[in-house]
Amino acid sequence: MSRAMVGLVAGMALGFAAYFGGFWAFLLVLVLGVVGLVVGLLMEGDLEPGDFLRRRDDQQHIRDDQRRARRDWRQ
Repeated sequence: MSRAMVGLVAGMALGFAAYFGGFWAFLLVLVLGVVGLVVGLLMEGDLEPGDFLRRRDDQQHIRDDQRRARRDWRQ
């Protein structure tokens, strides 16, 4: 199934939930859809649990590496 078709089905499910169940049903379907997406990505291997648990100082190392790549790094 193409990504456009998956998006269409998800949009229709959210539309039905909003129409028949109101705002809270819409929100519940949206949250459960995101949870299902994350679990699916974890199971396929496209997403790693460590992506959510990265330490703050790792971000600084990433930025330092990007500066070195641009050659404007000053020590």
